[in-house]
Amino acid sequence: MADLRLSEAGQRRLVRAMELVLVGLLFVGLERGSVGVIVNTGVALLVARLPSVLERDYGITLGPGLALWLTAAAFLHAVGVVGIPGAGWTFYRQVWWWDHVTHSLSASVVAAAGYATVLAFERHAEAVSIPPRFMSVVILVFVLAFGVAWELLEFAIGIVADLLGTRGILVQYGIEDTLLDLTFNLIGGVVVAIWGGIYLTDLSAVIGERLASR
Repeated sequence: MADLRLSEAGQRRLVRAMELVLVGLLFVGLERGSVGVIVNTGVALLVARLPSVLERDYGITLGPGLALWLTAAAFLHAVGVVGIPGAGWTFYRQVWWWDHVTHSLSASVVAAAGYATVLAFERHAEAVSIPPRFMSVVILVFVLAFGVAWELLEFAIGIVADLLGTRGILVQYGIEDTLLDLTFNLIGGVVVAIWGGIYLTDLSAVIGERLASR
């Protein structure tokens, strides 16, 4: 995350600012009585707090850069669902590229988690051995599988929401949108497959140490 040209303190402040905005958006959802806004902002807040939980309960420190990466993915999704309060529109519906950015960013987070975990197992478990040249393939397959599972989840939740008369939790926009989502998921996975070794080696080492200690 050094390319952001932010100090570690600046990255932490940015994470806190996004968390405060998410809290505000949650109250917007409560005021509107919108289940979709409440669920999406609530989940985003839980994701944003994940680095603190991992450090407190498991001794796994993500560092401010990775915490910012994770929080930004959750934050942009929640903001995309809510939009600007009072404007009557959402970023997902009005900004054509918003969905592409959030899918790429979210997929990169999923790929990063998969990369660090698989690398930790590969380095600390004798039964697991993945040649370095195949690591990128494993990550891409992992991201694509997760993306397909997510699209199926969106489809199922959309059906249930329609039956219950609740909209906006997870929305499907058709087959073309699903294919675009999977394409941008792949882009996020490719980014991590290329640069994961630079940013995630330390994290995989920490995960490996925790696995070994257990």
